[in-house]
Amino acid sequence: MKGGKPVADNELDVRQLPKPDKHPTIFTTYAALAVGESFVLVNNHDPKHLRAEFDADHPASYGWEYLEKGPVWRIRISKLTSTPLPRVLANTVDLTATSGPDATGAVWRLEARERDLDSNVIALPAGGRIDSHAGPDLDVLIHVLSGSGGLTTETGTVHLSPGALLWLPRRSKRQFTAGPDGLRYLTVHQRRQALVLEAAKPVARQAV
Repeated sequence: MKGGKPVADNELDVRQLPKPDKHPTIFTTYAALAVGESFVLVNNHDPKHLRAEFDADHPASYGWEYLEKGPVWRIRISKLTSTPLPRVLANTVDLTATSGPDATGAVWRLEARERDLDSNVIALPAGGRIDSHAGPDLDVLIHVLSGSGGLTTETGTVHLSPGALLWLPRRSKRQFTAGPDGLRYLTVHQRRQALVLEAAKPVARQAV
């Protein structure tokens, strides 16, 4: 039951594991389950942060049953579905009003641990700008949610208004400038761990 390995009665005892290894070991064990199978997690405290991660990645598709509550905690974790379930992540109508018109940077981001995509809602205040830069080595899809502005390319400026769906080819040069009502847009692209997708100030040099 020690060392993070399940034993004959299907317990996973993570008490002796280094802290950085605990959650990855637990999720690896969960991923190996077939639908309807379960394991009993053994821990020295109530793993509330772990449950929050399960809620974020596997809402309504896993079981969580306390078998023993302290000083040793035992929780039966069950796999109810073959994959995480499709679900609504946010309402973009609500996101267009989040934090007011002066909000800057990423006001929403896709946070599921296991994913192939990255996605953010970027907000620029009135007159805010992301300076001219060459984009990353991946294609980006952008959907304008609210406000207005301009996308400056190598040959001109594309007007941005709600509903506009933009394709930014990899490495293409671009600059974003918000109009008098600010600008908010959704970005979607292949996940790249090192990519930073937010503008920290009205005039920013990080790309989308």
